[in-house]
Formats: sequence, structure tokens, C-alpha cells
Amino acid sequence: MKEKKPILITCFPRISKVLAGELESLGYEVLEQEAKNVRTRGNWEDVMRLNLSLRTANRVLWEIDSFTVSKPDELYDCVKQIKWHLLIPKDGYFSVQSFVKNDYIKDTRFANLKVKDAIVDYHYELLGKRPDSGPDYSRTVIFLHWINDKATIYFDTSGESIAKHGYRKDPWKAPMSEALAAATILQSGWDPAQTDQHFVNPMCGSGTLAIEAAMMAANMPGNWNRSNFGFMHIVGFNRMLWNNIRREARKHLRKPPMRIVATDISPKAVQIAQRNALEAGVADYIDFETCDFRDTEVPEGSGVVFLNPEYGERLGEEKRLESTYKAIGDFFKQKCQGYLGYIFTGNLKLARMVGLKPKRKVEFLNAKIDSRLVAYELYKGKK
Repeated sequence: MKEKKPILITCFPRISKVLAGELESLGYEVLEQEAKNVRTRGNWEDVMRLNLSLRTANRVLWEIDSFTVSKPDELYDCVKQIKWHLLIPKDGYFSVQSFVKNDYIKDTRFANLKVKDAIVDYHYELLGKRPDSGPDYSRTVIFLHWINDKATIYFDTSGESIAKHGYRKDPWKAPMSEALAAATILQSGWDPAQTDQHFVNPMCGSGTLAIEAAMMAANMPGNWNRSNFGFMHIVGFNRMLWNNIRREARKHLRKPPMRIVATDISPKAVQIAQRNALEAGVADYIDFETCDFRDTEVPEGSGVVFLNPEYGERLGEEKRLESTYKAIGDFFKQKCQGYLGYIFTGNLKLARMVGLKPKRKVEFLNAKIDSRLVAYELYKGKK
């Protein structure tokens, strides 16, 4: 499909600015930016490139058609007019997702059912055979966006969310999502193209931050490790074009020019992080060590030191963690001079225990937790 059409790219709350920056860095025009999505235009080749490359997105939605409807039966009639035999294989499988705000729809499952029935009936009446349907998002996925009387039908060309980058087989304890981790790194200002911009990640947990940093430094696309996308399950999927896109991306892979260090006091966490890094294809680029965060090696030079400590959601835990956050401040002052220090936390009260004046605070949302990326400039000697 060479025709350029509207593309809606969804993301977690408070990440759309970072996603817009990613799009522009890839050469795409940002037509509109909202709280949880960014809009651009492109053809099917663009859809493939975006799914492969984007680090901070959830889904890449390619517009099929839009229409003005207010009632469910009107929706059914309009959806049935689409030439579905040119889009969904008659012996294939599809699922329907939706976002609906409409006075006639009390349960989005009813809207989904209307879309599903229209697609099935179209195939059966034209071809005497219909594709299967159900809740599995690993095949063809149709997305309905219906606000008041404006309905738009999209292909969810990602299928399963691309916020998961395909390498984390063991998540350890309460990990950041891959997309959120990538967004915080991109917001930190760390430059993975510079040889002396090291990335140091004490308290690495399952290794997500260090792995995302290593992928950036290696020029590895965000979803390089994903083998299945929704766009692969439509009529006319061009496997040769997809292979060419991946082949072109492979030419730009490289060994990171800086040190990436990841440590954790838990041997189990380090073991899991190493497994995840191996799955991501960046295990050789990260120096893992089991140690207390205060004993983490900080290479000569500059870069970022990035910690994601516990938040202490319960009162007793918060009290226990006060000394940890104070110790992070001491670690920054004593061992990280010349670096930028970052703490990602969902507890601003504990963040104040660091005892350093923040350079800036960036708002994020980790699941439902109001969180901040807090930056500290760690000068050598006196400012």
C-alpha cells in the first residue's frame, strides 16, 4: 500500500513529547500531539519502519476509513462497506479493540461486536467463507476509535503492544516498562554517540534501563527483537520489503563506544538482567556486577548515573528507604563528580532525602504512580 494515510501512534501518558521527538528524528512530520498519542502520515513501508524503530510507542495505528455515525447499526453499515477481502485473509484471524465515547454504547464490547459482525458478514456474503475472530492480538488487529458521531477504523499494525521490546523474559520485581525506560533515558539528554558518555546503572534490577541504553548506543532499533507484528497478517504483506528494511537497519548496528555499567546487590537480579541482555543481543556491551550500589564502578570521564530505587509505597517501607536515598546523595557527591545524576522515583518526599539541589524534574507516570525523573548536576570541585 503506497498511499500515504493518517497514522496515529499511541503511547503512555506524559510520554507523547518524547515520542514526537523520536518521530522527528526519524524524519517524520508531527501533525498533532495529544496527551497519549502523536499523529503523522505515511504508507505501509512507513508503518513497518515505525514499528521496528520506535522505542516509546505503544501502537502504530494506520487509518483504513472514517465516517460520521451515531448509532451501532449505522456503524455496522459503514464498516461493512469497506473492502475487507483486500485487507484480511478469508482464512485468517482477527481481533477488534476500541476506544468509544458514545451515548448509545454502554459497553465497548458491543461496539467491538458490531465491527466484528460487519467484517464477518462482508466476507461470508462475498466469498462464502469468513475469517475466525477472537481476543488474540498476535494476528490481524482492527481498532475502532469512536467519539460522539466520529468513528475511525484503523489497522493496529503493531498487534501486541510495542511498548514491550521482546527481550524481557524475566521481569524481576516491579520493573519499568521498556517504553518508559527508553523515554526516561531520551529525556535525560544522554548522548549515546559520544565515546566518553558512559551510562552507569546501579540498582539495575532486571536490567531494563541498561539494556535500553545499550540498544541506543548500538543503533539497535527499539523492536529489533520482535518477530511478530500486526502488519504481517494482512493481505499483500510484502515480506521482501520487510527484510530489506531490517537489512538496512543491520548495516548501522555498531559496538557502543562508551562503557555501560549495571550493578545490583542481588545476585538473582543480576542473573536475570544478564539473561535479558543476552536475549536483547547486548550482553557483550554491558559490564554487570553484583555489589552494593555505593561500590559501583564509575568510569573516568562523564556521562549519566541512573538509579530507579524503590518508592516505599507503604509507611514502614518509606521510613526504611530514607537512609537509602540519603546514601544515594552521598554516592553522587563522592563518586560521580563530572556526571549527571538521575533518580527515577514515585516518591518525591524520599527524593528530597538525597540532599542535593535538583537541576530539573520531569513528570512521568509509572503505571498509575505519579513519578519524576530528577536530575542532579554533579560538579567536579566547586561550582
